[in-house]
Amino acid sequence: MEDAVISGDLVKMGALIGAGLACTGMGGAAIGVGHVVGNYLSGALRNPAAAGGQTATMFIGIAFAEALGIFSFLVALLLMYAQ
Repeated sequence: MEDAVISGDLVKMGALIGAGLACTGMGGAAIGVGHVVGNYLSGALRNPAAAGGQTATMFIGIAFAEALGIFSFLVALLLMYAQ
């Protein structure tokens, strides 16, 4: 009986460690969004006339980077609560 409890705790510990590692993807998404917006601002300051045409591209880049963060968050939730 005690062996079953220990192995269950070990599985739960592994799932929580995996969830924590999956959450690093959210930090990566934040860094990605920072790069997208920073590069947009750098280009906008160099050529303000072209900045208006690139705004939609910036938002698409933000959406893709943020989607990866949301996927990693969902993986973390699945690891923590789906058993």
